[in-house]
Amino acid sequence: MPPSVEKVRPLSALAFGAVFVWIGIQHFTNTAFFTPIVPELLGFPEFWVYISGLVEIILGIGMISPVSRRRAGFSTGVFLILVYWANLNMWVNDISVGGTNFTTMGHVFRAIAQLAMIWLSLWIAEWPLKKE
Repeated sequence: MPPSVEKVRPLSALAFGAVFVWIGIQHFTNTAFFTPIVPELLGFPEFWVYISGLVEIILGIGMISPVSRRRAGFSTGVFLILVYWANLNMWVNDISVGGTNFTTMGHVFRAIAQLAMIWLSLWIAEWPLKKE
């Protein structure tokens, strides 16, 4: 018998939250990896890398904590939509990250992964909210 959603959702939130915290920390410890994909229009790429890293850490902690999980899950979904601009910038302008240029198929897989993470975030948040 498959595990119930009541058991899987908190474990998913814990794992996804921990990954988000880890990636957020990477924004501070390996800033140069992220700065190339910040859209030029924004300027100050290091600033945006630090801000997005801080937001990722906060959202990750929020998903780990049951008290803030729903709000953090929804906020993470919105955040992932907003930061996709950087991934799209990387794709459109063929920007190398960590010495790697992705193929078109690589970018398509990244876009699919982004959609899956948005879905996971909203699922963790139990969105859409049920009418009682």
